Amino acid sequence: MNDSAGTLASTPGFAEWSFPAEPGAVRTARTLVRDTLHDWGMDGVTDVTVLLVSELVTNSLRYASGPIGVRMYSHAGPTLLVEVSDPLPDPPRERAADPDDEGGRGLQLVACASRRWGTRRGRTGKTVWFELGLPGHPPGDDP
Repeated sequence: MNDSAGTLASTPGFAEWSFPAEPGAVRTARTLVRDTLHDWGMDGVTDVTVLLVSELVTNSLRYASGPIGVRMYSHAGPTLLVEVSDPLPDPPRERAADPDDEGGRGLQLVACASRRWGTRRGRTGKTVWFELGLPGHPPGDDP
């Protein structure tokens, strides 16, 4: 694993990392997310979470030049909230990919696989977030 990722915080139900905008960031993010969800006992959402984080970190690498942040929250509720931040202020845009296109499906994948998703501007960039329902919590079981 790449040692250039910085763990900013990690407690049960909350984890935050920062990655340099380098090619190894995607692999490192996948590994940290997978390991953290396993530690939290959330193996049921690991694969989809890793896939969506991979897509969003890849988008950040493609378009932004600064550090990439990943945060995960789950506090004994029915959902897992994941955020990917970068210094580029422009929100991502969904686009219609042609069947032969090699890219352009990341946000569609996030939209289809998550319960909810969105973007928000920050002081120094933007955050793309998604929410996944946790197994054992029916939809609408929000507190």
